[in-house]
Amino acid sequence: MEKDLVNLNIDGIPVKAKKGTTILQAAREIGIDIPTLCFLKDINEVGDCRMCIVEIEGRRGFATSCIQKVEEGMVVKTNTEEVIQARKVTLDLLLSNHVKDCLVCTRSGNCELQALAEKFNLRDIEFAGEIKKQPIDDKSPAIVREPNKCVLCRRCVSTCKNVQGISAIESVNRGFDACISTTYDCSLNDVDCTFCGQCIESCPTGALHEKESINEVWEKLKNKDTYVVVQTAPAVRVAIGEEFGMPIGTNAKGKMVTGLKRLGFDKVFDTNTGADLTIMEEANEFIERIQNGGVLPMITSCSPGWVRFAEKNYGDLLGHLSSCKSPHQMFGAIIKSYFAEKYGIDKNKICTVSVMPCIAKKYECTRPEMEVDGVRDVDYVITTRELAKMFKQANIDFTQLEDSEFDNPMGEASGAGAIFGTTGGVMEAAIRTAVDTLENKSIDNIEYHEIRGAKGIKQANLNIAGKEIKIAVASGLANARKIMDEIKQGKSPYHFIEIMACPGGCVMGGGQPIKSSKIRATVDVRKKRADAIYKIDEKSVIRKSHENPVMKQLYKEFLEKPGSHIAHKYLHTKYTPKPKYDI
Repeated sequence: MEKDLVNLNIDGIPVKAKKGTTILQAAREIGIDIPTLCFLKDINEVGDCRMCIVEIEGRRGFATSCIQKVEEGMVVKTNTEEVIQARKVTLDLLLSNHVKDCLVCTRSGNCELQALAEKFNLRDIEFAGEIKKQPIDDKSPAIVREPNKCVLCRRCVSTCKNVQGISAIESVNRGFDACISTTYDCSLNDVDCTFCGQCIESCPTGALHEKESINEVWEKLKNKDTYVVVQTAPAVRVAIGEEFGMPIGTNAKGKMVTGLKRLGFDKVFDTNTGADLTIMEEANEFIERIQNGGVLPMITSCSPGWVRFAEKNYGDLLGHLSSCKSPHQMFGAIIKSYFAEKYGIDKNKICTVSVMPCIAKKYECTRPEMEVDGVRDVDYVITTRELAKMFKQANIDFTQLEDSEFDNPMGEASGAGAIFGTTGGVMEAAIRTAVDTLENKSIDNIEYHEIRGAKGIKQANLNIAGKEIKIAVASGLANARKIMDEIKQGKSPYHFIEIMACPGGCVMGGGQPIKSSKIRATVDVRKKRADAIYKIDEKSVIRKSHENPVMKQLYKEFLEKPGSHIAHKYLHTKYTPKPKYDI
């Protein structure tokens, strides 16, 4: 309504903006790009970096546009000589205390600080001075922290604290000694970090990044005595194209598969098949708990960041977690057992590589539980970003690749396996199989829209075989904490709960293509990727895991039945309480 609008002028352009809108937002809505660095929409809106300053007619000094609300009759100037010069000085000071290894930095070409330097044509540092020299923290199997590349924007701090509810990192000290650190300045490996990688996604520079395994994978591919099998998670195919300029949410599965074959992998499999296997076991486990008085609510265990969070914070509630391994770990175990035996390949010569949207999967594959008879399920995990780098290193023009299909056998997957990539997908897939099993017939209505979407906690009441089943879906660890506190207090009404560490699920995992704060403020990246995932399901001929012929053959020839002794040997695991801090 007109009364809810404010009239102002930005750079000579009359603007009508909603009350409560910031100058930054109002400017962007009319195509004026005010530079930012510390700003991260809805997460870090503090005005610390001063890159977004503007002049307001009639007022002394500069206003910080990311926090300054619009007012009636306000006249704003965003690009005066004084404003531009002040921004340059701020940027110069930031660069004066920043390592200059842009050519070899993992974020080169996708660094917001580098982009600002280019925008303001900074070629020389006027205020060159002493550069802080802090040690690199690379102890964890998942995340590397390079403090000398930090610009103190605090976006990672806000993400970890306000979005994930962890506070594994924090701002410490003042002045020149100010930095982002951890409890007692320990490694991320030894504090309450879950390796979700959301801090990496929020970082504007290379101060935080994944621990790469690219070189190790290349070595295995070059070794003629090693049989290298790769599998790719559902969320990877709807994001990998972004690394090559394709629109957000493009399903590039066919090109991705072709590219992987050109890299030299002996077999290219689909983790969606592993997701179908997970549902076979998880749905069976849920039914057994419902019918035989098992621990309820049962909680999914596909997200290793969530599992680590539970082990560190709710060790007394681990009995609620499903004993199922995650899809790629299950699939890795099957590749090195059933597949190896069926095709006469020495399992000790097989190297399994998982391409994941998730940083925590790097940690997961190193867990001591993730092996069978001394053979690791998965040897290496690389992220969506790392796979893109490998394509570029191999001179593969991704956008020009023809489409191809995953290898057989075990290349067939259901639509249920595909939707694992977004929040609510694991629950929806499990319910599809659980309903058919309990009703003893095939149910046509298989889409559960109540548990789809961006809401942090979603819930639904289902009537299955005459029994009311209450389900919930939570994404983001702050929401997981709410769910777990309810259980701890004996107030949880649910029977079955899905929890994912990353807000929005795997499509927004810490290993996915990094989007600038401007894109994150103006584009719903999660929705675009999730929509692509749901389209895969909608177009699938098979949309229930238990109807996948690969599953039927696998259980007939090897696993016997869901929940069997051999299924538990290869597909299930256990979780144990862990101290919050290893210091």
